[in-house]
Amino acid sequence: MRVIIVGAGQVGSSIAADLADTHDIVVVDRDGDRVDDLTYSLDVLTVGGDGTSLSTLDEAGIDEADMVIASTDDDETNIVVCATARAVSDAFTVARVKNTEYLRTWERSERAFGIDFMVCTNLLAAESIVRVVGIPAARDVDSFADGRVQMAEFEIPPGSPVRDQTVAEADRFEQLTFAAILRDDELEIARGDSVLHERDRVVVIGNPKAVREFATTIAPEEPPGTAEEVVIVGGSEIGYHVARLLGDRGFKPRLIERDGDRARQLAEDLPSAVVMENDATDMDFLEREHVGDADFVVAALDSDEKNLLVSLLARRLGVDRTVAIIDTTEYVELFETVGVDVGVNPREVVAEEITRFTRDGGAENVAIIESDRAEVLEVEIDGESVLAGRPIHESVADLPAGVVIGAITRDDQFITPRGDTVLERGDHVVVFLDACVLDEVTPKL
Repeated sequence: MRVIIVGAGQVGSSIAADLADTHDIVVVDRDGDRVDDLTYSLDVLTVGGDGTSLSTLDEAGIDEADMVIASTDDDETNIVVCATARAVSDAFTVARVKNTEYLRTWERSERAFGIDFMVCTNLLAAESIVRVVGIPAARDVDSFADGRVQMAEFEIPPGSPVRDQTVAEADRFEQLTFAAILRDDELEIARGDSVLHERDRVVVIGNPKAVREFATTIAPEEPPGTAEEVVIVGGSEIGYHVARLLGDRGFKPRLIERDGDRARQLAEDLPSAVVMENDATDMDFLEREHVGDADFVVAALDSDEKNLLVSLLARRLGVDRTVAIIDTTEYVELFETVGVDVGVNPREVVAEEITRFTRDGGAENVAIIESDRAEVLEVEIDGESVLAGRPIHESVADLPAGVVIGAITRDDQFITPRGDTVLERGDHVVVFLDACVLDEVTPKL
C-alpha cells in the first residue's frame, strides 16, 4: 500500500518504522528537523508542511494513497487531516485522538468526520493497564479467538516457586503452551530444558483459566481476580478510565485526586470507586489510608517524575505491584529498572494499535511483544496454509526456528496443540513468531 502518515512525532515515526519494509510510506510534518531525521533513518519519503493543507497532501501523493494516518498530538488537527483526505480521495483514513468524546461521536455515526478507523490514546492506555490487573505478575495480556485464548507475558519475581525450574518442571497445565523467554536483550524459544531465572519474562499462550492458574503459581502471595485491591493515583483521563473499566469488571478501586472539583466530579461519575481528595505524595495520608495494603497501585498523574515518586512510595509502603504512566519513551526502561513494575507509554500503545490494524497477511488479531521483538498472530487456516491437513511436527519442520503454535480453536472449542495434532481448514491458530522470521513465515500461514 501507499500510506501517508501525518505527524512525525513518536507515534508517527514508530508506525513508519514498522510499515516501511512492506509499504510505500510518505511522512508529512511541519517540523523540518523531524522530517530530515526520518529521511536519513528510514526508507521513507518525507514532505515538510501542514498536513491539513490540500496542497501539502497533493505533494504527498494523496491521489495515489491507499491509507492516510493522522497521528499528530492534536486531536482537531488529526480530524481535519482525515476529513480533507476523505474529500479529495478514496484513501482509508485513520485518526489518533486523546479525547474520548470524539471517539463516542465517531462510534455512534458510521465514518463520522470522514474517519474510517479511530483510536483513542487515553482509552487504549487504560485498557492495557486493566488487562493485567487481577493476573499476578502479568506485564501484558491480550485475548484471541473471541476470548477463548489468552497470551500473557509474566516476569518471574524474586522467590517465585518456579524460579530455577525448567519449563518442563513448571509446565503443569494441560491447556497452556510456553512460547518464549525474554532475558536481557535475548529472546529464547521455550524448550523443555529451558531454565526460568529470576526477572525473566515468560510468554505463555493458553485458555484464560490456565493462564490465571499459572499466574498464581508464579506469585502465590498475590490474590487473583477481583480480590486484588487497587489504588489509582491521579484523576486524569487515563486514571478515570482505569477506575471505570475496573468497576465494570467487579473491582472496587480507590482513587486519589488532589483537585477538589475534579475529585467531586469523579465521585459522581464512578459509583464503584472510592474517591479521596488528597496529595498522593503525602506519606502520612498514604499510611493513614493503608495504601501499603493495596495489591496494585496505578500512578496516573500529569508528570512522569510524580508517577515515579508515587510508585517508589507505594513500593516502600509494601504494595505488591506498581504501574506508571510514562509519557517520555526514553524513561520507560529507566523507571522499570529503579522500581516501577510496569511502565505504560500511551504513545507507544497507540502506535502499536495502529500498526496492528494496518498489518496485512490475513491475521485476524495481532499482539506485539516488547516493542516489536516478537508477535503473536491469530490466523484462520485455509487450504494453502503450510499447516493445513498435516500434523504439527511435520509442518513446523518446514518453518524456521522462532515459531511456536500456541493454541487452536475449532468450532468454538479450545484445543491444546501437540506434535501429532492435525490442523484442519477453518481452524483458528494462535502463533508466536520471533520478529526475525515474521516476514518469511506470515505468508505461509
